[in-house]
Amino acid sequence: MFGIDTWMSGLSDGGTLLVVAGVALLLGLRHATDPDHLAAVTTLIAGKERNTRHALRLGGAWGAGHATSLFALGLPIVLFKTYLPETLQEGAETTVGLLIVGLAVWLLIRWRRGLFHMHLHAHGGRPHAHGHVHQGDGHPHRTRRARTPLQAYLIGLLHGIGGSAGVGVLLLATIHSHAIAVVALGIFAFFTAVSMALLSAGFGATLSRPRVQRGFHRIAPVLGVASLAFGIWYALGAQGLAPYYF
Repeated sequence: MFGIDTWMSGLSDGGTLLVVAGVALLLGLRHATDPDHLAAVTTLIAGKERNTRHALRLGGAWGAGHATSLFALGLPIVLFKTYLPETLQEGAETTVGLLIVGLAVWLLIRWRRGLFHMHLHAHGGRPHAHGHVHQGDGHPHRTRRARTPLQAYLIGLLHGIGGSAGVGVLLLATIHSHAIAVVALGIFAFFTAVSMALLSAGFGATLSRPRVQRGFHRIAPVLGVASLAFGIWYALGAQGLAPYYF
């Protein structure tokens, strides 16, 4: 993104394991801040029960799925310089865009149904927010069901397919030893997952604040529309129908 990855990969001499590992670590930490990752984590965490612990679990599962596909598809690249066919890469990137669109649409649907209406209660003297759906005049409540870590893992698995070729290019540009390249790929994938988990936890911690909880029904449509627009643009960019800047 904006040449940062190229600059980071240029710090490596391609042969010293410690240097390569350090660069791979930095690349992994930075990779989580790609715009498509930010859009995905926004709708992934915002659409469900918003607290730090649950966000960390979802982010960790999402990052693990992403790391799995990154490593599996990056391995033949660093060992044999074998890339996915261009049409398959375009299809994967398009799917990522459509995935973001789907998450954004579901967030907007849930907002429209009133699932982000909040009631504040006190537990042990501490305010705690609960989300409910209002049904009819009787005002019965239905608690929202949280997305499972397995679902988040599958989303991450699909999401990681789109970035596999870029990872291989960065690593192959400076690493000459296959053994070091494989280690670097593993470090890259692992710290990408760590960064995604921390990013999700931070986002969940922000959304769990009572003041944010009370006003989230006003924030949700903004997040949804922004993610929807980004997903559409990302999918069009993958098909060469829109400029892609990242």
